[in-house]
Amino acid sequence: MTRLVLIITAVVLLTVSASFTDDATFMRDQKRSIRVKQAYTEKEKQLNENLKPFGLSLNQVNILITAFKTEQHLTVYVKAPAEVKYRKFKTYSVCSMSGLLGPKRRKGDRQVPEGFYYIDRFNPASAYYLSLGLNYPNAADRIRSGSNDPGGDIFIHGKCVTIGCLPVTDDYIKEIYLLALQAYQSGQRKIHVYIFPYKFNSIFADRFSAPYAGDKNTIAFWAKLKKGYDQFLTKQQELAVTINPAGEYVF
Repeated sequence: MTRLVLIITAVVLLTVSASFTDDATFMRDQKRSIRVKQAYTEKEKQLNENLKPFGLSLNQVNILITAFKTEQHLTVYVKAPAEVKYRKFKTYSVCSMSGLLGPKRRKGDRQVPEGFYYIDRFNPASAYYLSLGLNYPNAADRIRSGSNDPGGDIFIHGKCVTIGCLPVTDDYIKEIYLLALQAYQSGQRKIHVYIFPYKFNSIFADRFSAPYAGDKNTIAFWAKLKKGYDQFLTKQQELAVTINPAGEYVF
């Protein structure tokens, strides 16, 4: 009996973190999930209607996500697969936050990461309803964490609790998860997620950064993030981001 339980558990885990190399199997397993089925039942028609003004449908869509910790906003941008520029589709509220402004640098610090990431996992059986995993820690995080364990398992997910993730409620995650799945089905293998401490062009930006004026490392880190923020704001395109040996983002 114990052996059987272990085998079943292994199969479930393989399905939840399905390999992106077998596209047909991945999509089939995702759409067999009760929660994903429910998301399609409740949200497919609505999302297609909302995409019509953009000349898009769920069958042909790419997405990009930005998130702002202070404002507690998560915005989804959309485009056709053949297009270059994204357009703002919808902004969702992040319903709970943990930690402070500034990057995540170690396991257990409750910080929400800041930086440039992409979705690397689709979990239809999450403890937080549905969840989209981010590739945290990326190379920059690993370098800048030094000897600290940077932690991991950062998600955009349902529910409304967090110790470093971006929760958006069960209702909203149905929409975001569906959009991400359909983007994957449209051929998008890297769905970018850019996380910022605040909107750098906000009239309150100076007020948000003022308490950190004496923290030269954080201010310098934010200056790098601002370059990416400004570039995306101007061009509305995926950023060409590299990471140098010091763990700094380069555009």
